Amino acid sequence: MSLKPHLSATLALGLPLVATHVARMMIGVIDTVMVGRYGVDPLAALVLATSYFFILMILGSGYALGLMGLIATARARRDEVQVRRSTRMAMWLSVIHAALVAPILWWSGQILIALGQEPAIAALAQEWLRVMLFAMPAVLCAMALNSFLAALGRPNAVLIVTLAGLPVNAALNWVLIWGNLGAPELGVTGAALASAAVNWLQLAALLLLAVSLPEARPYHLLQRLWRADWPAARQVFALGLPIGLTLVAESGMFTSTYIMMGWLGTVPLAAHGIALQIASLTFMVHLGISNAATIRVGTAHGNGDAAGLRRAALAAIILSVGFALLAMTAFLAIPRALTGLYLNAGDPQAPAIVALAAVLMVYAGLFQLVDAMQAIALGLLRGVHDTRVPMVLAVVSYWLFGLPAAWLLAFPLGFGPPGLWLGLLVGLSFAAALLMARFWGRSWQAAPLAPAAG
Repeated sequence: MSLKPHLSATLALGLPLVATHVARMMIGVIDTVMVGRYGVDPLAALVLATSYFFILMILGSGYALGLMGLIATARARRDEVQVRRSTRMAMWLSVIHAALVAPILWWSGQILIALGQEPAIAALAQEWLRVMLFAMPAVLCAMALNSFLAALGRPNAVLIVTLAGLPVNAALNWVLIWGNLGAPELGVTGAALASAAVNWLQLAALLLLAVSLPEARPYHLLQRLWRADWPAARQVFALGLPIGLTLVAESGMFTSTYIMMGWLGTVPLAAHGIALQIASLTFMVHLGISNAATIRVGTAHGNGDAAGLRRAALAAIILSVGFALLAMTAFLAIPRALTGLYLNAGDPQAPAIVALAAVLMVYAGLFQLVDAMQAIALGLLRGVHDTRVPMVLAVVSYWLFGLPAAWLLAFPLGFGPPGLWLGLLVGLSFAAALLMARFWGRSWQAAPLAPAAG
């Protein structure tokens, strides 16, 4: 069978997911651009705060990401009850996670100071994090609903909700950061209030879709939502926690580079944040393709379709490699044009930040391909419900190779900020090689899964 149908099917499912991830990321980009024009110190604080929030959020996101594979397999077996049970417990676990990390967000200032950050920057970062503490349940539950709707074949609905939040976020930022229309001038705190409000509005919209769309109504998602279903919770937890820890291993490597970049000063930290956010935007494309691969591989896995599973995997890899080469070309060709969008040209520190960020963009271009391949490999492995061994491989790659290499190159060997980015390249390269070997080195679908009981 030709790969063409698999490429088309992966694109049809993946493009709305890519657009959703990019649109969600754009909320952060809007915040960064608008706060960057408000001042350099607030920008450095926002960079620090968002990376701190992200690592706690991504730990809890494993339940939503694991849910995609569970739903795809359950639907292949025509098990509607299991779809509902898994989705409800993913939302339960998301709320529990938000409650557990709340103290870490509330007392973040002292933690950041203990990690060597400047007290003034840490205090501003804490202002943002204390507001976003109340947004964490909305963020995580919305991710679970995203997975539910995407696995039902309705990623476009999720995209519309996400896109609708962008102008609302920008308008609230304009009012609350600068104090327009008679509102108080709140700076970084205003950006946090805007983001929190948008996240809760988006959750409300997704809940409405999850109970009203024709594809979703048969699952009665909110039926007895208050009742615990511990067997389903254990299944989601066992699959989702390793995914969350895998993501923490990767994002923790990146967050640690924020901490180390903060040791070098405000200008390197701001430049690092700009370059990494641009690279993260392109990564959203690979993440969307990875999500589509999870659903398609999970469906083939549920049907016991070995040939379909391999072709779905190849289609995702081909699409991701193609985009990685395009992004690499842009990063190497126009780095200053990209980084210059984030700052007020009149700020006296802007030229130094743009110059350093442009240098870092070259290194971001170098790791585009390996970053894409490790993301796709993780998506493929989630589709076959394999999450524990990939977690170990990720920890080894990022923390035993990537992070030590970043520190060694940046400080003892004296490469500074570029050394940190070369260390990221080392960690991502090891992860891509080990995870792809894990997927292609095993046979995941020797026989169809048993049909659902009843």
